[in-house]
Amino acid sequence: MRALPMFADLDAASFEAITLSAFLQRFPANTQLLLEGDTVDFLYVLLDGQVELSGTWNDRETVLAVLRPVSTFILAAVVLDAEALMGARTIERSDILMIPGAAIRARMADDAAFAVAIARELSGCYRGLVRSIKNQKLRTGVERLANYLLQLHARANGDTFELPHEKRVLASLLGMTPENLSRAFGTLRPYGVAVNGAEVRLTLLADLRRLAKPDPLIENQAAHHARPIAEFEAEMLATRRTA
Repeated sequence: MRALPMFADLDAASFEAITLSAFLQRFPANTQLLLEGDTVDFLYVLLDGQVELSGTWNDRETVLAVLRPVSTFILAAVVLDAEALMGARTIERSDILMIPGAAIRARMADDAAFAVAIARELSGCYRGLVRSIKNQKLRTGVERLANYLLQLHARANGDTFELPHEKRVLASLLGMTPENLSRAFGTLRPYGVAVNGAEVRLTLLADLRRLAKPDPLIENQAAHHARPIAEFEAEMLATRRTA
């Protein structure tokens, strides 16, 4: 937790006050942690495993984000003492620290520095949301996929890497159907994108960059290890390890 910016500068007394009534729980895979509309009683801190955030409407469902350690989620709902706007479930066995929302709000009222840290977290999430909206509205599906692959390549040790999600989830994160994602991969083949199952190899980086036109005002160049921008969920509720 101390690695998270919102907790990094808390003094020992404040940290103890926040975590005194927290508890750590291990959840098996496919456990529903939250449903949309649920009352949010806790701030969740993912310490191990993976959690999927999703939204539904009119019998439709979409994946909004896939979180990895160390991440917090449902922060905005905790601050506002509001209902959850999305669902959360574990993808694999996960260790999650659950901090009562009342403790977070009480410490914000008593500790100005902590309140500023929370504001910084939410501001970072808002900027991520703006990047994500620009990515979705200004680019075609092929361009979104091309930029996503370039971000994965930047974090890899070579030109070959594996997709971090199954293609159904990836399609949802990129705002595409699985069929459109498959066609987009086909469109990128002349640009040096070779796909074999989950393995991707990029052989014509200059050509791919010319097509993708990466933009520092959309891509988060400062967060090299962070999730690609498409993985920010729609209500900026998930906070990342990176400030």
